[in-house]
Amino acid sequence: MKSIILALVALSLYGCSSKPQTQQAPPPPSLPVASITSGTQTTYQEYPASIEGTVNVEIRPQVSGALDKVFVDEGAFVSAGQPIFKINDQPYRAALNNALASLHAAEATQVNSQLEIDKLTPLVENKVVSEYQLKTAKATNQVAKANIEQAKANISTAQINLGYTLIKAPVSGYIGRLIKKQGSLVAPTDVDALTQLSDVHDVHVYFSLGEKDFVNFKEQYPGQTLKDKLKQLPAVSLLLADGTEYAKQGRIDVIDGQFDKNTGAITVRASFVNPQGLLRSGNTGKVRLSLQHTDALIVPESATVEMQDKVFVFTVGDSSKVKKQSITIVGKNGDNYLVKDGVKVGDQIVLSGIDHLQEGMVIHPEKATDKVAAVTKN
Repeated sequence: MKSIILALVALSLYGCSSKPQTQQAPPPPSLPVASITSGTQTTYQEYPASIEGTVNVEIRPQVSGALDKVFVDEGAFVSAGQPIFKINDQPYRAALNNALASLHAAEATQVNSQLEIDKLTPLVENKVVSEYQLKTAKATNQVAKANIEQAKANISTAQINLGYTLIKAPVSGYIGRLIKKQGSLVAPTDVDALTQLSDVHDVHVYFSLGEKDFVNFKEQYPGQTLKDKLKQLPAVSLLLADGTEYAKQGRIDVIDGQFDKNTGAITVRASFVNPQGLLRSGNTGKVRLSLQHTDALIVPESATVEMQDKVFVFTVGDSSKVKKQSITIVGKNGDNYLVKDGVKVGDQIVLSGIDHLQEGMVIHPEKATDKVAAVTKN
């Protein structure tokens, strides 16, 4: 009997020791949160751009001939009126001499016809010869005068063509590539120009705006017309091909009159001064435009997560439960997103540690000390 009782006690103790112990739930994680505020923010958008000199001139021959001399080298700076090319002028000097000879012949003919008129006039008055002979002499004199005028015109043409054999710079600027070398035959009908001459003391930078960007661009600034709005536009910056910012700022001064049917974009021109000639025609870069956003909602980029082309934040609701909320981004300023909708002023969002959060999860919110979501008005 005693052994039975001991067995029952042992079984009871074994049963008690084999019961699973109840595990306590871990405390909610402590994560930093901050309130969303709003304010005026400036964002920047960049657009691919092409650079051209204020004057880009194709230098083409206006007469045919062999290229005798090339006075400049590629990339050289030339002043307006400076000789650039010389075409063999011998044929054109001969043409000028021929025109001068024709003039002298016409003048001699006119003198002879005038002498004939002077001789016949008194004879006709005295009825010694018929009036017909005098009229013929006068007609011959008129033809001689016409020949003189024609010879003078031929001389002017020959002088112009002779002048065309010395090609001078029409404007000051930089010489482009020299397509033709000394000794080459050139003609006005050539497909390629002899070279290009660019005046780059000031440059024009061209870029394109899509329809949506153009509408937003117009709404940013006061004015009834585009001309009025252009006066209100702030200066724009130019980023060079290596990513550096050009030292001088420019201003938008021209907007094209219509959109391109093929691209759906409109061309905009900004002008920049180029006193040191650092910018050349054909350069590329990016124009950086500033856009102001009034009452923009600011969300730190680090407080967002991107999933399936959408951006989400975790808002903190009642009972400290988090909710994954999609937001619409309209721009970026530094490390912050500018948000159009999805959240509102005063909403609490989780600032960090969001990679491990799930919908409906409870957290222990801690106020951020660095106020990363605060907005300072510009």
